[in-house]
Amino acid sequence: MSGLKKYGILTSLLVFSSITTTHASSDVYANFPITLKGYSGDAKTSESYGGQMARHMLHNGLKKAASSGDLAKMEMYFNGAKSVPILDPKSSSKFPIKQKLVEELSGGKTLVKKTYKGKVVGWPGNMTGAEVIQFMMEKAASVPKGVDTLTGYNYPQLISKFAMGAVFYNQACTNYLGAKKLSSKSKPNDAPYKKGARYTGKEHVWDEAFGYWGAAAHTLTLSAKESYEVAKKKNLAAADYNKDGIVDARTEMTYAHAYYASGFDKGGKTNYLETVTRAFVDGRHTITSAKGAKMGWNGRNNLKKNAAIICSNWEKVIAEAVFKYAGSVYKDLDKLNTIMEAKGDTKKAFATYAKHWGEAKGFAMALEAGATDRSAVSAKLTSLLGYGPWLPNLSQVTDIAKDGSYVKDEASSLEAYQLHMLKIQKLMVDEFKVAARNNDMLGSIDDLAAKLGGSGYAEND
Repeated sequence: MSGLKKYGILTSLLVFSSITTTHASSDVYANFPITLKGYSGDAKTSESYGGQMARHMLHNGLKKAASSGDLAKMEMYFNGAKSVPILDPKSSSKFPIKQKLVEELSGGKTLVKKTYKGKVVGWPGNMTGAEVIQFMMEKAASVPKGVDTLTGYNYPQLISKFAMGAVFYNQACTNYLGAKKLSSKSKPNDAPYKKGARYTGKEHVWDEAFGYWGAAAHTLTLSAKESYEVAKKKNLAAADYNKDGIVDARTEMTYAHAYYASGFDKGGKTNYLETVTRAFVDGRHTITSAKGAKMGWNGRNNLKKNAAIICSNWEKVIAEAVFKYAGSVYKDLDKLNTIMEAKGDTKKAFATYAKHWGEAKGFAMALEAGATDRSAVSAKLTSLLGYGPWLPNLSQVTDIAKDGSYVKDEASSLEAYQLHMLKIQKLMVDEFKVAARNNDMLGSIDDLAAKLGGSGYAEND
């Protein structure tokens, strides 16, 4: 088995809350002891990241709601509300889920308040991250199943892929794992995170970042393939770590970027899932070993090193997704071209193309939300992808008018846009050293560039 180590299966009598085996204490993100001095409550463990898992439920619900045509439903998942149903993961007899409502994980949570506050380069209109998502939701409500065939926008995909980066990646790597939170003064380890808490400042900061990653607590006991199957709800045995017959949405599921890391790693070329999750577990043990005292230079330096490992690999996972879906778009355009030349029905092929473009664009925009300044990369991606996909009538969205309608202009040729997709793949290799390279179409770049030759598209190099 490549990637993650596989350990022995726990017996059905062993419950998650009473794990005492050696490998569990070192490799499972659970049962970290109470170290907060003066704590007198009944809790036995200090880890807490229910709020982050609630936001995973909100994101999953928002993606589902984006195809419903119901703006109020979308806003319920974006802005939060009372008694919000969990739409995904949905419980079934083959894969039962413990929780039914978001508030069973944590109440009062929203996505909007945690969304990237910077202006988004990759979307027209000079909007913040939250404004982009609100704009997209309103547009999604106006078209069947959230897909606009006139612009090529698949809003469920655009919203989901951007939101994962604008909330989860952004909050983890610019906030909780940022230099301020890991400094000696912010959220100190010799004081509670807040009044009445069972955990220290540093413990909870680290836990919250881990929650946003989206990995199951027992991920290091799984292979990448098993982790991927858990996310797909196709492997109950791998998900149900405590063997109680039901999956805890807080601790036993794989979500968001941890899911994508699993997907890339199961190909055997990368090890993002284990690398990031291991750094989270190791960092948490470093905090625990301080035993509720103020952390010294060595401990904080260890956290900073692990934070750097986490965020650099997390960014690579997003870049891998951009690479993958740029390749999908390239292949989709080949299929579209064949159908158009035969004067066939392009409806199904165009829908697939719009879906993949939405994924490529959403992930590309997500790269803007990290702690590292990626403005130069974002400008190149925007130039190559455009604000909207290439359309068969040789038009493309280029701006948003004051009334909120889209402005279109003449687009390049189909082959020129395909070349842009290959340039995107090359950009991901050059800037992020992506290694999984799913849907690698770079072998076609020289021939296509030579064919287009003096067509005037070198400005996007």
